[in-house]
Amino acid sequence: MTSSSTALQPSATAQGSRRGLEPLAAKVPEITALFWVIKILTTGMGEAASDGLGETSLVLGGIVGVGGFVLALWWQLRTDRYHAPSYWSCVSMVAVFGTIMADILHVATGLSYYVTSAFYALVVAGLFSWWHRSEGTLSIHHIDTRRRERFYWATVLATFALGTAVGDLAGLTMSLGFLSAGWLFLAAILVPLAAWRLGANATLCFWAAYVLTRPLGASFADWIGKDHAIGQGLGFGDLRLTGLLVVAIAVLVTWAHRSGHDIQRPIPVDA
Repeated sequence: MTSSSTALQPSATAQGSRRGLEPLAAKVPEITALFWVIKILTTGMGEAASDGLGETSLVLGGIVGVGGFVLALWWQLRTDRYHAPSYWSCVSMVAVFGTIMADILHVATGLSYYVTSAFYALVVAGLFSWWHRSEGTLSIHHIDTRRRERFYWATVLATFALGTAVGDLAGLTMSLGFLSAGWLFLAAILVPLAAWRLGANATLCFWAAYVLTRPLGASFADWIGKDHAIGQGLGFGDLRLTGLLVVAIAVLVTWAHRSGHDIQRPIPVDA
């Protein structure tokens, strides 16, 4: 850890000239099994928290969802390299806020989940296209400038909204029930994994799996938290489930932060 950190430190002059312009190192974690576990837990937490807070108080839900998202994003953008607590706090609040966005569009407009899913799919596709035209890469190994970081978080937010809409489409509109929908998305997420193992483009496979983590985690969270009358749930309770997931996420993020297990190592410039 010490030698890697030293290698990443720029000179005082370079640090001063770049401060406020570009991060000094990659701002996202290394993609390991731990990454996917925490990511799926945050998707379930975001779904349960958004629904539980909304049922308790719309005002409270709005304050926590919007305010928490703004504060977490501000914290993340202020860092100059990957920092597990700030990164995963931001992902967690994006999960809550992205769920609120998807639900508001559906409830406020009365549009079906088919329409909202298609809308957010177009948003995600548009962001990917804009990002790639601007930067020439969608690789998370190159989230190393402020502009790329902004593209990254805008895309992450859109994928959460898309995943929320698709999860509700499968579980409710298509009447699969949350458990069946969860198994469906679990099978679906194995496709990009298998494709990557067979030599498919790693960046494409990553983003395909990333999008699918949202409906996967949300479907199982809804199955556990919701009453049986809603998607054949177990009735555990959204807020109770939120608390358990927050604890699980905090434990894993604390371990990652202390161990440095998920810090990206320096890669060649032309990689």
